[in-house]
Amino acid sequence: MAGVTALLLVLTLHSADATVIQIKMAQIAYAPAQASAHVGDTVEWVNSDIVAHTATARNGAWDVMVGSNSKGSVTLKSAGTIEYYCRLHPNMVGSITVSQ
Repeated sequence: MAGVTALLLVLTLHSADATVIQIKMAQIAYAPAQASAHVGDTVEWVNSDIVAHTATARNGAWDVMVGSNSKGSVTLKSAGTIEYYCRLHPNMVGSITVSQ
């Protein structure tokens, strides 16, 4: 039982270290267009445009639909650079470099 308690403590400490990285969707662009994060962090897209957007990972890791004046998020599960775009506005592009 002591091993289980220790494991839960480690998971709790790791969760407390997680950060929320906020990326704005405004004027048909992501700001910032390039971001850095760590595995376990959450990326939150905030759409202030009057039209919907997506944050669609080119590697298929996620596809987040964000309506007008709404938010959407994803928790990062692996390290690497993830390029993403808006399916509705393909010239709208961004990337997130995720480290351990």
